[in-house]
Amino acid sequence: MGLKADSIVIRGGKPLMGRVDVRGAKNLATKAMVAALLGKTPSILQDVPQISEISIVTKMLEAYGVAVTSPEDGVLVLDPKNVERAHFAQIDALAGSSRIPILFCGPLLHALGEALIPDLGGCRIGDRPIDFHLNALRAFGAVVDKSYEGIRITAPNGLTGANIELPYPSVGATEQVLLAAVRAKGVTELKNAAIEPEIMDLIAILQKMGAIISIEPNRTIFIEGVETLSGYSHRAIFDRNEAASWASAALATGGDIFVGGAKQQEMMTFLNIFRKVGGAFDVREDGIRFWHPGGPLKPVQVETDVHPGFMTDWQQPLIVALTQAEGVSVVHETVYENRLGFTEALVEMGADIVVHSDGLESVTRRVPRRKLEQAAVVTGPTKLHAADVRVPDLRGGFSYLIAALAAEGTSTVSNLGLISRGYEHFVDKLTALGADFDLI
Repeated sequence: MGLKADSIVIRGGKPLMGRVDVRGAKNLATKAMVAALLGKTPSILQDVPQISEISIVTKMLEAYGVAVTSPEDGVLVLDPKNVERAHFAQIDALAGSSRIPILFCGPLLHALGEALIPDLGGCRIGDRPIDFHLNALRAFGAVVDKSYEGIRITAPNGLTGANIELPYPSVGATEQVLLAAVRAKGVTELKNAAIEPEIMDLIAILQKMGAIISIEPNRTIFIEGVETLSGYSHRAIFDRNEAASWASAALATGGDIFVGGAKQQEMMTFLNIFRKVGGAFDVREDGIRFWHPGGPLKPVQVETDVHPGFMTDWQQPLIVALTQAEGVSVVHETVYENRLGFTEALVEMGADIVVHSDGLESVTRRVPRRKLEQAAVVTGPTKLHAADVRVPDLRGGFSYLIAALAAEGTSTVSNLGLISRGYEHFVDKLTALGADFDLI
């Protein structure tokens, strides 16, 4: 997305000061694009960020015959009237860069009666089993056949509403059920559903299209299938992951950043932790200001969890700030088993971080212990020094940028392309915040 360099040389030790603006959430915009496949008429999506993940999904939709145009910056028009079977090679070539193809299943089964899903790509932060997805599709009556190419899914008798209970409130599996159930025959009851703000925004989109969806207590969602859906016009919810990343950057560098477009309600859990650490924030109509008010930062205990818990995407940038807190912080990662691997580079930069691969017991825990969890014990404050590091994944990569900006000396961060998957114009934003760097 306009990023021509693979590496950035950062001269750190300077507070980030200024304003950045965030647009629509990657975790909603890409799913909203897939939802457009369900409509009989074109859909209009606004506040679409210019990130590579959007470009990948655009190409996937175009491979299926969807016309995707952008009449102005941040706006996509998606016309599905000529949906057709795609060549497997096209989808396979694109799938190595994204995990979105699995969500095409429901809409494609309704439109074509068939879906071909190749091996999935995305960040290597741990196993994301697609069994939740496949089991849900089987419950609707789909037939799943695995081959050396990938997975072929058919619906010889169409899809029928089902009673589904997820073993874990997976965001992806919840989206899968929603996208399949809205046009299935009969009523679908989904128990133990994810209720993230991006899920709620997707439900709002589907309701605009003509779906009948009710959200009940205790993570239960009812979907009454309808025969046809029309297109939608929708402004995507803001990217709370990007907002939290810039907030952590302000804290780690001793800076002051106004994040335009950020909203309080979707970030309340993050804001609580940010305040406990010693950060300051001011909620305004058009965004949230985050800054380091001076004085020592405080250690905290964090447990990642599904919404309304502390997002797993928030912990990586925050850990950089925690290296500057006085005392011992503990971050329990309960969502992905490999998401703390990025801390090895931070240790090379002088951080005192010990990762416990089997997690840690704690009498103050609120989130149930899970088999795959890990824990990071962060002892601070430690001065960070420059190093040459390679981006391992999206959020870990942005964390390396923060660490390099906070460190003394000159660091080189390579493999920048991964960061462009989820952070729009991040190089321009670094410039706006006064960062001292060069692209190479």
